[in-house]
Amino acid sequence: LAEADPIQLKEEGNKYFQASDYEKAAQSYTQAIKLSKDKALQAVLYRNRAACFLKKEEYAKAASDASRAIDINSSDIKALYRRSQALEKLGKLDQAFKDAQKCATIEPRNKNFQETLRRLGADIQEKLRIQFSTDLRVQKMFEILLDENSEKEKREKAANNLIVLGREEAGAERIFQNNGVSLLLQLIETKNAELILAAVRTLSGMCTGHKARATAILHYLGIDSICMWMSVDNEEISLAVCNLLQTITDCLLGQGKEEQHGKEEAVVLDTKKDLRMITTRLLDMLVSKKVSGQGRDRALNLLNKNIPRKDLKDHDNSRTIFVIDNGLKKILKVVGQIPEMPDCLPLTENTQLTASILLNKLYDDLRCDPERDNYRVICEEYIKSKIDPQNMDKTLHAIQMVSGVLQGPFDLGNKLLGMKGVMEMMVALCGSEREIDQLVAVEALIHASTKLSRATFIISNGVTLLKEIYKKTKNEKIKIRALVGLCKLGSAGGTDYGLRQFAEGSTEKLARQCRKWLCNTSIDARTRKWAVEGLAYLTLDADVKDDFVEDEQALQAMFELAKMSDKTILYSVASALVNCTNSYDTKELVPELVQLAKFSKQHVPEEHPKDKKDFVVKRVKRLLKAGVVSALACMVKADSAILTDQSKELIARVFLALCEDPKDRGTVIAQGGGKALIPLAVEGTDVGKIKASHALAKIAAISNPDIAFPGERVYEVVRPLVSLLNTERDGLQNYEALLGLTNFSGRSDKLRMKIVKEKALPDIENYMFENHDQLRQAATECMCNLVVNKEVQERFVADGNDRLKLVVLLCGEDDEKVQRAAAGALAMLTAAQKKLCSKMTEVTTQWLEILQRLCLHDNMEVQHRGLVITFNLISADKELAKKVVETELLEILTFIGKQEDDPKKQHIINAARDCLTKCMDYGLIKPLSRA
Repeated sequence: LAEADPIQLKEEGNKYFQASDYEKAAQSYTQAIKLSKDKALQAVLYRNRAACFLKKEEYAKAASDASRAIDINSSDIKALYRRSQALEKLGKLDQAFKDAQKCATIEPRNKNFQETLRRLGADIQEKLRIQFSTDLRVQKMFEILLDENSEKEKREKAANNLIVLGREEAGAERIFQNNGVSLLLQLIETKNAELILAAVRTLSGMCTGHKARATAILHYLGIDSICMWMSVDNEEISLAVCNLLQTITDCLLGQGKEEQHGKEEAVVLDTKKDLRMITTRLLDMLVSKKVSGQGRDRALNLLNKNIPRKDLKDHDNSRTIFVIDNGLKKILKVVGQIPEMPDCLPLTENTQLTASILLNKLYDDLRCDPERDNYRVICEEYIKSKIDPQNMDKTLHAIQMVSGVLQGPFDLGNKLLGMKGVMEMMVALCGSEREIDQLVAVEALIHASTKLSRATFIISNGVTLLKEIYKKTKNEKIKIRALVGLCKLGSAGGTDYGLRQFAEGSTEKLARQCRKWLCNTSIDARTRKWAVEGLAYLTLDADVKDDFVEDEQALQAMFELAKMSDKTILYSVASALVNCTNSYDTKELVPELVQLAKFSKQHVPEEHPKDKKDFVVKRVKRLLKAGVVSALACMVKADSAILTDQSKELIARVFLALCEDPKDRGTVIAQGGGKALIPLAVEGTDVGKIKASHALAKIAAISNPDIAFPGERVYEVVRPLVSLLNTERDGLQNYEALLGLTNFSGRSDKLRMKIVKEKALPDIENYMFENHDQLRQAATECMCNLVVNKEVQERFVADGNDRLKLVVLLCGEDDEKVQRAAAGALAMLTAAQKKLCSKMTEVTTQWLEILQRLCLHDNMEVQHRGLVITFNLISADKELAKKVVETELLEILTFIGKQEDDPKKQHIINAARDCLTKCMDYGLIKPLSRA
């Protein structure tokens, strides 16, 4: 095969460009550029590709391509003008003005260039005026803020204005140039909480998406000072400083807002050193007694977010290796803390679980066995250094640390359990007289019994031990933990009715006790949390689910706990709700294989009678009535590493189950479900995102978008819906996503634009070809709403595609709903674009027959649409009208137009009469002379 010819590729690109397919045009030009050796041709290709990028709103690329064309030919007027347009969009008005000036010098009579110069000149003047007034405003704000005598209201207003300014590129630059960073530092040093917050938030805005500025601010403030501010015992300040540090880290890692810099500004900054410095300081914070619990949580959250790789395809895990070598022992120290001990570091309820999650993420981020062995050895050495039969307190720390690892990288925790003396120590501590020894040991036993294989060892040894503790101890805290251990061991068979670990009825007894404790407000929240943990296991049993859902007091108590600041409970609550709504995955049983298994005396999983559909539906209704949605919405808001992707997936599963019945969707919206689902559909596991998107589709399909997703939020829902159009998703997901998009596309043109921008059109067209009636109908209805949009119309006008032909042929389908939607789309297209009227008669020879069928249709809606299409054809031009008059359509129009007036079908009669009147205006037919 001969190599493609660059000139041919250029022509191909031009065709695509004229057909408004800018993506393919750019691809053709790119191929041509690679093959072309001719400088003059290269200049033309770069110039053309710049035009594609302008259309695609990728202005930085457009400017870069135009510059390359200008490098080859400095007086290339088209390239100069395109660069001017791109630079203007990028906000570089002075450079855009220079290019426009060159254009006007080359072609002084071109009015377009003169107009552009005039406009840019005015914009530059305005920018200078604003800049000058911004400088004054910045100065004034700092004066008010730093003056202790200024009024409180004035100071608050100035602080808020400063934050807003910091978020705008121009404002941030003015603050930075006018010694603003040192003034902001003065504000932080005032020790006034409101001023500190304003200063930190302004700094965050200034750092966003600007690497050079972020680096300068980091060095000026100093990482030690930033960490010190984050360590304060004030949640708002600690969180704001954490956000500032995250923004700086994003810039150093090259994430966040894309920076639009030309060649002249591309300063290469070595960020590795700064990132290492930040990481080292965060690890130091973990073990410092001066750091508050809040500060420790923030440091752990930052490490969780920034150290492990986001994408495992990226081979560089050096950040994780650095943290393991320099800070793993520090993380283990946090995990091994015992809050009841006097020497404990300041912690919150969430600190230790966040640290366990960090251990897990670091372990998962390792790439080979030697790396994992190194991690294990560090943990083993740490345990050996702590286990001391002479010093019980040190040993407790070791056991607590194993507990923490079991909640993180479980396989590693299992290996640590197998170390000499660890299990023995746990068993010995269970029999200790001290409450704290028993607490730590029982919790460790519970975490150790998560996997079935390990649990069988503990079932044989631990059950008797736990039962002993449960019966003998008078201490509620220990009793409840021992009970959870029993619950966990009791549920080791999962949902399988035939594999119950305990005798019939004892699971319900355990659950009753858990519910009793859950409702007892005199017990501290940390202990009641264990009751939820117990129920999370026991609700695998359908009898327990049913009883739990009937107990409104217990449900309310669980929801209240879920809304508290202690987030360690999230996973247990979500697990219990997944079990109650049966929203876990179940394997389809193949009847033949079941028979075979029974014949060969293999165990076959049995379904509990109360796991049948009608029981599940009742449970969902009870949960909705109890207010489950507001609890879930509150759980989603947790800004913490504890809200793991797995927890998000569980919450998404519950939401999908709650949205199953269309009658319940109003309740879900009213309690804040619509808002809560959006983040779940955007981040998390693939399964979680699909489930959340499907729940959004169910809501979007039948609700008023203005109520379900008020304000700008509705635009965030479009992408999750479009993701469900993927052919790998199942038919119901495709169908409900199409219904949701149909509903959205009928609301506003801005929404239609958003749907087009998310590249949904090819998928929607694909479903219009579908054999499945409902999918085809939904896709056609969606297209019917979308054709109101100008860009969609242009795609129909463009040559080289069969879009119009498809719509015309769908008008001839037998399915009335498809016919109605297709006729509606065709009526709007032919009304908006006259070109399409003549094109319609060329795309298929069946157009006339189809149009006649529409005009004689029994369904008045379809008939009316047919007549409107006919009117559009006649109005478009005289030749087309002549074509119509020469066919049987004239008889049909005459027949309908002559009918007596009838209020029910007056709009149809009038439409036919309008067609006839238009033909008379052309002189194609004469009015009937009455004899």
